[in-house]
Amino acid sequence: MLETLRRLTQAVNDADSLDEALILIVAQVRAAMSTDVCTVYLHDKRSQKLVFRATEGLNLGKVGQFGLGFDEGLVGWVATREEPLNLEDASAHPQFQLVEDLGEELFSAFLGAPIVHQRDLLGVLVVQQGERRRFSEEEEAFLVTVSAQLAGLIAHAELAGAIGRASSPEAQPESVSSSAARLSGVAACSGIGIGVAAWVSPHADLQTVPSREAESRHAELAAFRQALAAVRADIQQVAENLQSELGPEDNALFGVYLNILDDSTLGGEVASLIKSGEWAQGALSQVMLRHIRHFERMEHSYLRERAVDVRDLGTRVLGYLQDASRQQIDYPAQTILVAEELTASTLGEIPRDRLAGIVSMRGSSNSHAAILARAMGIPAVVGVEDLPLRQMPDQTLVVDGYNGRIYVNPHADLLARFEALLAEDQALSAELAPLAQLPAATLDGEAIPLWVNTGVAADVQRAQEFGAEGVGLYRTEVSFLLRDRFPSEEEQRQLYREQLEAFHPLPVTMRTLDIGGDKSLPYFPIEESNPFLGWRGIRVTLDHPEIFLTQVRAMLRANEGLNNLRILLPMVTAMDEWRAAQELISRCHQEVLTEGCTSAYPPIGVMIEVPAAVYLAESLAEEADFLSVGSNDLTQYLLAVDRGNARVAGLYQSLHPAVLAALAHIVGAAHRQQKSVSLCGELAGDPLAVPLLVAMGFDQLSMNAGSLLVTKRVLSAFTRDDLDQLMTDVLSLRSAQEVTLALSSALSERGLESFIRRGGPV
Repeated sequence: MLETLRRLTQAVNDADSLDEALILIVAQVRAAMSTDVCTVYLHDKRSQKLVFRATEGLNLGKVGQFGLGFDEGLVGWVATREEPLNLEDASAHPQFQLVEDLGEELFSAFLGAPIVHQRDLLGVLVVQQGERRRFSEEEEAFLVTVSAQLAGLIAHAELAGAIGRASSPEAQPESVSSSAARLSGVAACSGIGIGVAAWVSPHADLQTVPSREAESRHAELAAFRQALAAVRADIQQVAENLQSELGPEDNALFGVYLNILDDSTLGGEVASLIKSGEWAQGALSQVMLRHIRHFERMEHSYLRERAVDVRDLGTRVLGYLQDASRQQIDYPAQTILVAEELTASTLGEIPRDRLAGIVSMRGSSNSHAAILARAMGIPAVVGVEDLPLRQMPDQTLVVDGYNGRIYVNPHADLLARFEALLAEDQALSAELAPLAQLPAATLDGEAIPLWVNTGVAADVQRAQEFGAEGVGLYRTEVSFLLRDRFPSEEEQRQLYREQLEAFHPLPVTMRTLDIGGDKSLPYFPIEESNPFLGWRGIRVTLDHPEIFLTQVRAMLRANEGLNNLRILLPMVTAMDEWRAAQELISRCHQEVLTEGCTSAYPPIGVMIEVPAAVYLAESLAEEADFLSVGSNDLTQYLLAVDRGNARVAGLYQSLHPAVLAALAHIVGAAHRQQKSVSLCGELAGDPLAVPLLVAMGFDQLSMNAGSLLVTKRVLSAFTRDDLDQLMTDVLSLRSAQEVTLALSSALSERGLESFIRRGGPV
């Protein structure tokens, strides 16, 4: 079964279209199960029909010609119940319905399984047999397994096909409307972005090169020839360098290597494809990947290993082609950056005034590039697993950074609704501008300090423009992430000094190096099967005191003469971790004093972001100078939901009653020890949550700079009595949906509908 599934999955992955994928599925499943018939029905959402899309054994002339409703036939039964149906005699079932001229009369046995992808019914896979028998448990299990395995591949192929139809010059308006596709990911930066997709590939990755029509076949062919010449020169240089170390037979291999790209072999195939109209990078990718797959399937190990040679050569040539073309790219006025994985370098390739949104196939809302996107205020959605990269360039995209959704080629009505939302956002920003330098306060004058989360220089400027009253979280790891080595003590001191001086005399809370989980340093990789429960945060720095001591010394030296530094320790789960870190900080302080530095000993705080720290909150508050809640990780750990996984993103509910109960407990624990407690996760800038957090008693809220003005406006609509009553009402609720509804109603009653989380058109 596993070998059959592997071959089938590979074949479907290699298919050039959805129709080709479906034909492969029915042919191979029929052969693997030795049945008379295999058929696929796909759910057409526009007509709400299960359309007959591919078959082996029934009338091929009916493919695409009819569809069944969810209340029609055995296929409708399987789709409605979303469970398998195994019948010895299909005609005896009360739901049986005979379709004229389909050819089902000859077959008695019926086995159908739903095709479901992320709770979305894609269709039904059916096998039938002439003899009257019940399919075995093994056969039923196999069909269910095939359906589950292929669901994601079908969803991907279906989406790619829809995008291709919408971008076709022959497409009619109604077909474009019906093919508008929606993708889901993880919201990394809120806002609406509308524009044209531009794809920035990772350097020399054959897998992600899109197909594109050549503007000049002659120029593309010349570029390919030039890249070939450069690769040949590289390989000949390598051969010369190794000539004295290798024998004649080994050196002869370089000649074989070079021959792969001759005009009579793969090089000729690439040239022919360019001459037919494909751009050089696309032609190279298509030819190389086809031959790589061919070699990988060969039985003989020597021939299979040739796939490595072909991939290496193709990657070398692609690298030269990309280097030659990067300077020539003219990005659209409103560009949506599309990437397999968002990096700081890809983000920097597009001029800021042309960047309207970001879409990434991989990554999380806490990656350093996502942090940069938030600092720049660019709507972003990451972790879009089903993103068909090759089809994306030049498509019209809407990035819904509020709900983590992407709309591809939206029809006119949908596009108009998002344009209206974008206009509302812009008008709201203008309306809030006068609040920039006013303090945050309730309607009856109670002041609420609003701090800012920073990590890059752009954060500082925006924070000061919007009137931040301090820094609740300076992510020191960002400067580590943007380097190819650990920064020296002096380099760190200069960075920290700039941050402390920029906000002086306001407090600046610097979190010690927080890597691991979804934040990995390229020069200090952490490979773990479960990184969020692994080596991260304080665990790393205590195991590597040389890193921790260097960083703390840099912070203390940077603080000289300013004394507005606060140090925050991440991922603390036990009292001995807190005490070990505190001892190291005390040691550093004594060292710098001995060296002549006059920096005062700073307040030391603990981040509360795991359940263990919630229950230790009062003990930690007794010894620490302050507590700070990292609501992002705390929510993730309390709900056992990976916030970077698009499949379960809908379960990541920061207003879940369990999360709210934990927050209230932490505030109470800190205040019983007369210590301050702040909240520095995304929740702090959520307009729905802000009144509740202030009512709970958080002493400061720290957020992204872009949320400061909205938070000021929301707080100004509530009195302290309003907040107290709201907390009493909300903390008795039992679901995140009930909490969201209650908080939304509270904002609506005060004319703050525009601040409620965007639901977005569907």
